[in-house]
Formats: sequence, C-alpha cells, structure tokens
Amino acid sequence: MRNLLFGYFLLGAVSPLAAQSAWKEIGKTSSGNTVYVSPRSIKTVSGIINARVRVRFDPPVQTPQGPWASSHSDAMFDCAKSTIAVKQTIYYADEQATRVVERKVNAKPGYGPALGGSMAKLALDYLCGQGAGRGRGAPR
Repeated sequence: MRNLLFGYFLLGAVSPLAAQSAWKEIGKTSSGNTVYVSPRSIKTVSGIINARVRVRFDPPVQTPQGPWASSHSDAMFDCAKSTIAVKQTIYYADEQATRVVERKVNAKPGYGPALGGSMAKLALDYLCGQGAGRGRGAPR
C-alpha cells in the first residue's frame, strides 16, 4: 500500500499542473499572449542572463505544420546592451507542452533588440529590471 501511495505522489509531482507551477507569469504581449519565465532556469554567466521563457498563444497560431498553442524559448539576455539572443524555440500543439509541432535551434545565436510589446521585451524588462543589470528574477 505504501508503494502505491508513493507512486500516486510521483505521478502528481510530474503532472501538467505541477509543471505549470514552475512558471511565473510576467505579463502579456501586445497581441494578448501570456508570457512566463521559469525561475529555476535563470542563470547569470559573465553578465549574461540565461532563462527559459514560455508563451501561451491565445488563440493558438495556425501554421502549415499545425497549431501552436504555446512555445518555450531558451534565450540569453544582455542587460547592459538591452539585447537578446534566442538559442532555441520549441512550439507545442498543446498548452501542456507535450506535443512538439516545430523546433528551431540557432547554431550561432546573434544578439538583437527586443521589440516593444514582444515576449523578448517583456522578458528583458523582467530579468534586467530597473537596476544595474539585476532584475526581479535574476539570482543574487
């Protein structure tokens, strides 16, 4: 009986709801899509903040490959220059991020500006904050 209860506990820990609690909502894009950051993914290396950003598309974006309901992007944020470079983006057909529709990996990510109202600008503002390169989400 104890093993059965332990099994249920493990299943609950990896459920989509448990996974969603790992995301912190940081705002909405100009088109109304909700943007999240994974606090556990935030790492600072040589002044560059690395983080995973999630977008929930509402309504889902229709593409030839299938609908995009959400995306996860691994990105690097240079607060000193107010620029961002995306290492990879994965688009999912469902909000739970279980069905991959498309994966884009940048072999040589290049830094560029974050456009106002975009996921990148929301994440840059959140991670870099108003201070000297230390944002609300950046580890100390």
